[in-house]
Amino acid sequence: MYQEKLAELIKLLDGSVNLEGTSVSIADGKKLQDKIELLVRKAVLDEDEGTRFLARYLVRVIASEAGIYPSSIHDLYMARGRGDVPNTFTVPAINLRSLTFYAARIIFNIAREINAGAFIFEIARSETGYTDQRPSEYAANILGAAIAAGHQGPVFIQGDHYQISAGRYKADPEPEIQALKDLTQEAIQAGFFNIDVDASTLVDLSVDDVVEQQVLNSELTAYFTKYIRDLEPQDITISVGGEIGEVGEENSTEEELRAYLDSFKADLEKLAPNTVGLSKISVLTGTSHGGVVLPDGSIKKVAVDFNLLKHLGRVARESYGLGGAVQHGASTLPESAFGKFPEYDTLEVHLATNFQNILYNELPGGLKDEIYAYLDKNHAHERKEGQTDEQFYYKTRKRALGKFKEAIWSIAPDQRARITAAWDDQFRDLFDSLSIADTRTYVDQHIRPVVVAAKLENYLRGEGEQEDTSDLAD
Repeated sequence: MYQEKLAELIKLLDGSVNLEGTSVSIADGKKLQDKIELLVRKAVLDEDEGTRFLARYLVRVIASEAGIYPSSIHDLYMARGRGDVPNTFTVPAINLRSLTFYAARIIFNIAREINAGAFIFEIARSETGYTDQRPSEYAANILGAAIAAGHQGPVFIQGDHYQISAGRYKADPEPEIQALKDLTQEAIQAGFFNIDVDASTLVDLSVDDVVEQQVLNSELTAYFTKYIRDLEPQDITISVGGEIGEVGEENSTEEELRAYLDSFKADLEKLAPNTVGLSKISVLTGTSHGGVVLPDGSIKKVAVDFNLLKHLGRVARESYGLGGAVQHGASTLPESAFGKFPEYDTLEVHLATNFQNILYNELPGGLKDEIYAYLDKNHAHERKEGQTDEQFYYKTRKRALGKFKEAIWSIAPDQRARITAAWDDQFRDLFDSLSIADTRTYVDQHIRPVVVAAKLENYLRGEGEQEDTSDLAD
């Protein structure tokens, strides 16, 4: 049965790809670039579940045949920790919540123009839920976009904020741990070879001792690091990130960083001696996820402590051999701030909300009204006392992206073109500010090509169920 569906899907590519059994060969690369969008749409929107999964499988197999392979950025980050790669650029980790294929295609096109290689596509555990993008779907969007753009070489796909829900963990830890293990396995099978483990939700600020505060955070990060290492494909060292800066409003300190990393090293050694540890550490230095929206709908100005960010990154590199420090929640900073990230040696910066803002700014008015009516009906319980409509919609509209995924994908081409044109401008400005031009050279020097074959049985097995992620960070 699945063989017939594969054959039907191949027909969408109009002779650009040949299929023999479950193996493919590319007959016309240029035509494939033009036609792959049709297969990606099947992978995202087809009503038949089996067809969606097979389309995702085909995209990955075709990508491999085209010289595109999901990869880990671990070795590049380790080289930066050793000083073999300069601290002159900051890697953008980009969360794509809607029209993912089209946004990713823009990024690959720009990357080819500027010879960039150090950039990451990511999706958080929370976003996987409310955008209705399971790992195999997200990966199909990214790999399909790489095909469409004529990209070749590594593609870095990351599980962002693979986070423990503090409430669910305290109520019953075993199901929460299992849920995150299941998502992690699903992601790795889909080609996510970069995972940010976030147990910082369990930091206990009620105790005075900094080491004691980090006990659960370090223990669970070590536990999941071992779990990831046990699952990683042959010849792939998955890039694993840890985090100390999710809880509380105070900026991270060197004392906290050292307490966490020292404890993590000891915990991992107990679980699995000589196991490869973290490649980076996420810290809090003054921003919040999604920004703070004011009553008129504008975003409150915030100040990142760049000196602190630089200092913590230096400690992570020089004392622990990591690639450096990561800044979360930076998407809504003023444009003038982004050039400071490479200036202050920031390893990686996470960007999401402003791309979503651009989408909503350019959506057709009727569709936006329909989305806001849905929020009024289904998410009124999230409205805080005294919130204006602008504040309420800004904070909740991300939760409509999964529900309205097909409607957003179905907007007219000229309407979508306005969105993608605005994204193009934004990505170009960001990539220039973060100085990632010519980083393909460093990627080629330090990232060894490893082809991990897609396993049909993983796609035929389906995917995990969507979960309530309303208490998790993006």
